[in-house]
Amino acid sequence: MTGAGSREAARGSGRLAELDLLRFVAALAVLAFHYFIAFRSVWGETPAELFPAISTVSGLGILGVELFFMISGFVILMSIWGRGLGAFALSRFVRLYPAYWISVGVTAALYGLTAAKALDPKLEAGEYLANLTMLQRLFEVQDATGVYWSLWVELRFYLLISVLVVFGATLGRCLAFMGVWLAATGLSAFTGIENHWVDLIVMPKYAAYFVGGMSFYLMTRYGPRLVLWCTAGISGGLAVDAALNRVHGRIDLVGYAAMPVPDWAIVATVVAFYALMAMVALGWLGWLRWRGLVVLGAITYPVYLFHTAGAVLIVPALHDTLPPWLTALVTVLATMAFSYAVYRVAERPVQEFVKARRRRRTAGPLPVPAEPSPEVPPLDRKASVP
Repeated sequence: MTGAGSREAARGSGRLAELDLLRFVAALAVLAFHYFIAFRSVWGETPAELFPAISTVSGLGILGVELFFMISGFVILMSIWGRGLGAFALSRFVRLYPAYWISVGVTAALYGLTAAKALDPKLEAGEYLANLTMLQRLFEVQDATGVYWSLWVELRFYLLISVLVVFGATLGRCLAFMGVWLAATGLSAFTGIENHWVDLIVMPKYAAYFVGGMSFYLMTRYGPRLVLWCTAGISGGLAVDAALNRVHGRIDLVGYAAMPVPDWAIVATVVAFYALMAMVALGWLGWLRWRGLVVLGAITYPVYLFHTAGAVLIVPALHDTLPPWLTALVTVLATMAFSYAVYRVAERPVQEFVKARRRRRTAGPLPVPAEPSPEVPPLDRKASVP
């Protein structure tokens, strides 16, 4: 598929199957990081020692969230084009909240109704209710489960990009938006100054990934222009720096033996993210059209939300009777099955209901046939047939 073909696909269907695959890969990366590196309290011992053969690859899974942010920059910019603020807000609400509410409920039930102790946030009922808003960090309430931190980042990105929704997305306005954001991010990174409001609004640790994704969507829409390669390249440099800092912070916390990830692998992973997104923008992955990719993309969000609860519930129950690899496999498969059920029972019906309502509202009432004008006689259809 050519770049032009990819642009038509993005405009026509609003969905690129290759991005569904990348979403699923990102979710699996985060799952692998948690299951095989981070969840020591779940396994009762250091996961890297249980799964040494994949410890470096699993450690790199910490950057799966950053890949999510890149994809979000691409997809959200694509979704706001020609859309009003109300429609944008509704689409994000329908996409994020149904599965999220179930996740909060499942987490509350897990720690309130079972003997599970690992990763227990120890929240009161009111704090779980605050989590239902997805704004708990704004109220300085702890997340019910660890993965919710990235949703707070996503919400702030939506708020920032709403500027383009209000004024209308054009190439020039997008470039100005991205340039200002990159400049603020670079200033924060190179000065080393930490400020609460800069971190809250600019998000210097993650901004580069969103801007990178936006740059690649604009290539999909307008072609691979030099200015877009420049914004992607600058964001890539900032992204590498941010990734190194994030992984180093984790290594400093737990030690290299528990997080055996070398610097070269971090750099290579971020470069690979950018290379894959460039391939999407240029249409080089257009041959990925297996229908199952849509399902994988659809269950990605539930997998991200529920894999922690799955591990807390299943791993301690099986760890003493099954080998670690088999315990992990059963946990992953159970998480996938539950995620698919959430998609079919909760997410898909709500999304289809909202889409149907929007279609009916857009279509409006059927037009009433106009009465023929007295000055112009009705068309004699028989006479018009040769």
